[in-house]
Amino acid sequence: MSLTTQRKAEVIKANATKSGDTGSPEVQVAILSERINTLTDHFKAHVKDNHSRRGLLKMVSQRRQLLDYLRRIDEARYKTLIEKLGIRR
Repeated sequence: MSLTTQRKAEVIKANATKSGDTGSPEVQVAILSERINTLTDHFKAHVKDNHSRRGLLKMVSQRRQLLDYLRRIDEARYKTLIEKLGIRR
């Protein structure tokens, strides 16, 4: 259910704005999106797992807050990120 360190490193490398970047909104949103996608697949097999569903909703909310922040700060970065990750708005 969780990300492996190798997969997390790949996601960070693909979305980093500079070398060693792990805290930018782009990287945080990409990591959250990856975790959300794995949990979504998990719920296809485990429909009644409501404890994990609460965690999923918290992650979706956190991702939304980061995306709103990015949209306020830099609209162009926001648009490229949602296109790159395939997030619908």
